[in-house]
Amino acid sequence: MSSHVASRTGALDTSPGDRSRWLALALLATTQFVLILDAAIVGVALPSIGKDLDLKQADLSWIANAYTLLFGGFLLLGGRLADLFGRRRLFVGGLALFTVASLTAGLAQSGAMLIAARGIQGFAAALVSPAALSLVMILFRDGSARNKALGIWGAVAGSGAAAGLVLGGLLTDWLGWESVFFVNIPIGIAAVALAFRLLPAAGPTEGARGFDLAGAVSVTAGLALLVYVLVDANDAGWASTQTLGLGLLAVVLLAAFVVIEMRARHPLVPLRIFRAPMLRGSNAAAILMTMALFPTFFFITLYTQQVLGYSPIKSGLAQLPFALTIILMANVVPLIIGRIGLKATMVTGLVITAAGLLWYSRLSPDGSFLSDLLGPSLVTAGGAALAFIATTIGATNGAAEHEAGLASGLINTTQQVGAALGLGVLVAAATARTESVVSGGEQVLGVALTEGYRAGILVAAGIALLSALMAATLFPRRPSEPAPVLPAQREHRGELALEPSYD
Repeated sequence: MSSHVASRTGALDTSPGDRSRWLALALLATTQFVLILDAAIVGVALPSIGKDLDLKQADLSWIANAYTLLFGGFLLLGGRLADLFGRRRLFVGGLALFTVASLTAGLAQSGAMLIAARGIQGFAAALVSPAALSLVMILFRDGSARNKALGIWGAVAGSGAAAGLVLGGLLTDWLGWESVFFVNIPIGIAAVALAFRLLPAAGPTEGARGFDLAGAVSVTAGLALLVYVLVDANDAGWASTQTLGLGLLAVVLLAAFVVIEMRARHPLVPLRIFRAPMLRGSNAAAILMTMALFPTFFFITLYTQQVLGYSPIKSGLAQLPFALTIILMANVVPLIIGRIGLKATMVTGLVITAAGLLWYSRLSPDGSFLSDLLGPSLVTAGGAALAFIATTIGATNGAAEHEAGLASGLINTTQQVGAALGLGVLVAAATARTESVVSGGEQVLGVALTEGYRAGILVAAGIALLSALMAATLFPRRPSEPAPVLPAQREHRGELALEPSYD
């Protein structure tokens, strides 16, 4: 193989064989599952944490928010660092830090210590997640194999939030709240050990030269501040001086970042990457999709416990069908993409998701699992599986190797910011509806709460439909990829060529 080809394909000589790369995918997908799960697993444990550590409600919210804040704020930086310093190196280092932070969180004796540990967990997750996804892209270069791998990745990641609620309820009831953090430790140790056996030992990627410090500082500060404003807006007030002032500062920082990237010699995010219509359309659809979907977990958790009176375990198990459906769809979605195309799969998935959310919005204050939860959870999960996998493939397909980490960081950032924005907006809508019902004379709290949850989920259904419209408008019918290289040409040229993505 010529040096030219070696430079184009990166560390091909160090990549695992076919069987090993599927084992590597299992490792990477499991790690991503844990990172997503960790954002949700603590939710069910918060009442127990507050009781043991004597924390106020406002302090409890930051045990969850600290993770989201740093995870979302540092993702773009993490993606670029993966390109600059090597993906396996950043994956292992970030995972080791995540494991230590999990141990610290489980041993915390005060709210401040726990919140700090959660913040470090979020920062570490921002290093691991884009490195893991870009490793998947490097390990699976062939079009059909890559789509299958990304299908598994998207399904596992998409089920993480629902699975976190189930596991959080089980662990909190059985072993105490500390266990929701301790469970990460054996997984982290095993993943670090396996990484050296299964993942390619590539160093910095050719083409990823230099480091844009000004861009890194401005985008990280802007994103972290934006996420903070969104998650704290309901407490501070959407029209408060704090929300408006800090929101404006976040916008200024992000605008400064764009100006810096236009002038930087080695930009953190080369703006040319947004010329790809597939990447633009996927990220635009993804931010609205997560705005609609992730707050629904929050509403259903509150509905089952505060209205139906479920225990933490029963509340978590009520969302198990959602997680299982997404996981079972992993092998089906790539086949659907192959048959009807990427764009049609994405739009169809988003429309089905909207239909499931519309069904969810008919929750009853005297409802049950069978009448109010099972049906809509299966429909929503089926649509979400199609949409999650299609947007992940669309957002990463065709990225140059030296920008694989960047593309991975972008889609992860989009999802995190979308989740934070959706939670802020939809909780505000639900709260306003509940307060309106109470002020109108409703005496039964469960009825007022249910009306609020229904309003929030109805807004979510509208956002999902808007996401489908955006995908249909912005996503290209056919990608602007090079013509496919035939197998004989590949063998002659001695390289692996990407197959074109589907419509």
